[in-house]
Amino acid sequence: MSLVDDISVKIREALNVLRNTIHRTPLTRSMTFSRITGGEVYLKMENLQKTGAFKVRGAYYKLWKLTQQGYNSCITASSGNHAQGVAYSASMLGSKATIFMPRYTPFYKVEATKSYGAEVILYGEIYDEAYSKAYEVSKKRGVPFIHPFDDTDIIAGQGTIGVEIYEDLEDVDIVIVPVGGGGLISGIAIALKKLKPSVKVIGVQPKGAPSTYLSYYEGKIVETPHVFTIADGVIVKKPGELTFKIIKELVDDMVIVDDREIAKAVFLLLERVKVVAEPAGALGVAAILSGKVDIGNKKSVILISGGNVDLSLLSRIIEKSLYLEGRQVKIRGMLLDRPGQLKKVVDVIAEYGLNIVSIDHERGNPLVNPGMAEVTLGLEIPNREIIDRVLIKLKELGLDFQLIQTGE
Repeated sequence: MSLVDDISVKIREALNVLRNTIHRTPLTRSMTFSRITGGEVYLKMENLQKTGAFKVRGAYYKLWKLTQQGYNSCITASSGNHAQGVAYSASMLGSKATIFMPRYTPFYKVEATKSYGAEVILYGEIYDEAYSKAYEVSKKRGVPFIHPFDDTDIIAGQGTIGVEIYEDLEDVDIVIVPVGGGGLISGIAIALKKLKPSVKVIGVQPKGAPSTYLSYYEGKIVETPHVFTIADGVIVKKPGELTFKIIKELVDDMVIVDDREIAKAVFLLLERVKVVAEPAGALGVAAILSGKVDIGNKKSVILISGGNVDLSLLSRIIEKSLYLEGRQVKIRGMLLDRPGQLKKVVDVIAEYGLNIVSIDHERGNPLVNPGMAEVTLGLEIPNREIIDRVLIKLKELGLDFQLIQTGE
């Protein structure tokens, strides 16, 4: 039996195992993204899955298989969603999970994993170091190690998403999937290609961590030693051996998007669709909004793979996006450091009905002349033309302010 056929059989078993354990997440049509792209866009909402991401599917199925074999404990390494998926699954199955996480894993991720009853060990500076230690300990203790993506059971569990997509939208043309190590897209591709061979399965990776994308186009596994992206849920240095074989055989295309495109996707999902997605979960939306994947006049499903976003990062994405979208601007100028000068500026802004969101009043900068103050104001604006009128009015009053940040 081939690798693909073996996993296909496991997907059918995983569907039964997971049926009463996880959420069957909704597939919802997005009027906003359909209008923007000229296609018929549906979102598969794995951000609404238990633990906030798709990872629980593969983790639960893998752990269930281990319990059938008599194991009651496991070890894994993760800096995010896989950790929570394993921890939750272990708690549901009465098993013990030990999870190695890098020392600098965000506090909220560590606490979320602990909340499911797992033992968390912080080790190493990066994921690879935590992974190596976890694998070493699993061999020493004789405890099964659960790989986050390069495992046929994990792939099969994730593949149940493909079956759900087909059952809810049989005439789907394109399915777009976020890609890290490749477990998710491998499972989905196997399920969909068995059910509808004509469907196109396309993967998306961030430009800052493109190992699977590079491997796909070079025809061999490529390792990228230096990786950085806001989409931390898909940061891997190289794809898996198993996943790469499946991707080469079944995936129709791979594209990359940059962090600015990812941030815009997170922002628009939140503002227009009222969906909270982590950056990794928004890769597919970034791909269609940037034009990297043409879905015009086609029925497409975009997988929103997770919603576990760091709120401080989300706030920065929102703030940055408001400037990039031209909804907020900053103006800067020099004022005499005396009472009443700032009021003149504020009065003009009030006259045009603009809202001030921030004021930075700098006297201590050694580059600012004594007796002067540098003032920077963040403003909400309805359009670019109105800020031009504000700057002209300020200049007429002898106040020279410049626009320093726009959405252009």
